[in-house]
Amino acid sequence: MSGSVTAEDIEKQVFALALPSKISDILREELLQVMPDAGQLDEILASVADAYADACIEPCDPVGVVAAQSIGEPGTQMTMRTFHYAGVAEINVTLGLPRLIEILDARKNPSTPVMTVYLQGVDGESRRLAQNVAWLIQKTTIVDVGEVSTDRTNLRILIDLDEGAMHERKLTMPDIVEKLEGKLKIQISESGYTLTLEPSEPNLGSLVMLSRNLRKVVLKGFEEITRVVIQKEGSEYVLYTEGTALKKVLDIEGMDPARTTSNHPGEMCEVFGIEAARISIINEIMSTLREQGLNVDSRHIMLAADMMTCDGEVKQIGRHGLSGEKASILARAAFEVTVNHLIDAGMRGDIDELSGVTENVIVGQPIRLGTGNIQLISRQVPSVSQS
Repeated sequence: MSGSVTAEDIEKQVFALALPSKISDILREELLQVMPDAGQLDEILASVADAYADACIEPCDPVGVVAAQSIGEPGTQMTMRTFHYAGVAEINVTLGLPRLIEILDARKNPSTPVMTVYLQGVDGESRRLAQNVAWLIQKTTIVDVGEVSTDRTNLRILIDLDEGAMHERKLTMPDIVEKLEGKLKIQISESGYTLTLEPSEPNLGSLVMLSRNLRKVVLKGFEEITRVVIQKEGSEYVLYTEGTALKKVLDIEGMDPARTTSNHPGEMCEVFGIEAARISIINEIMSTLREQGLNVDSRHIMLAADMMTCDGEVKQIGRHGLSGEKASILARAAFEVTVNHLIDAGMRGDIDELSGVTENVIVGQPIRLGTGNIQLISRQVPSVSQS
């Protein structure tokens, strides 16, 4: 008859399995909640150990080649030009193959940067508070709160402010005048809700330049964020932005820094660190593939993300990143700029150890993976004399 077990027994037996820490923690928590008897505990631990062993790769398995094929083959089925954001129809985001390429290339400036901004506590449940935060971060210029007209005859610019738009964005007349005078370095005259601007020099060229600079002045919000869309997800409101300014947005009161993210892994690395960048790369690749209806084992994506971030910075998979830093001369030469790699290696007298896949294929010998990495040693067996 199966006996009862204590929490200490569970701790010892889970520790004895020598599983990865995260799996051990989850298994321990689940077992402590259920508190199985001794027979059930042995059966559960045996099943977990078998499942973990089945999930492990075989020795000498070419994980890099398999991961590359696993990601590359579905990539051939992806659309070349797709622009929309799943669930947020108002915001355009690059999807399909172009998005996958810019993630793996670690582009410094993604084509369509987007932030997903969450609010803390009760703030996430109020549409009004979400709208107030949206106006705080969204870029507001003079054309958003008024109509600008140029009087070329009298060499001046007239701005007819919209009182409703000012009230909605919580801007006052003194705020606008102070901001414009500080940026444009001119005096502005007021008459009701009409502002009059005159260039410092009374000529047409100065008037045109003043008109251009006027439209560039940011009255409120962040320069990088051109638009904010509010969506209700479950019981809370979530903000999606066109453009990213992650570091600045986290300083806004009421933001939830633990959940607010950007689709730009480089920015995630700069603000949250390299581990956050790794998770961002995994999530972005997985969501891009999933949106196209493609299913790739997450471990292959994780391997690519690990290689891109293992040195503490986000590196591309290309000649300026991982492929250009391979130890093998022939592997680098086979990728791009063949002659340059060979000449540089010849001048330095470098030696290729022929330890990888590419270089062994080039020279026509078995690769040192799988069965190609197994060496049999023959030994002379002494003969036994018969009596």
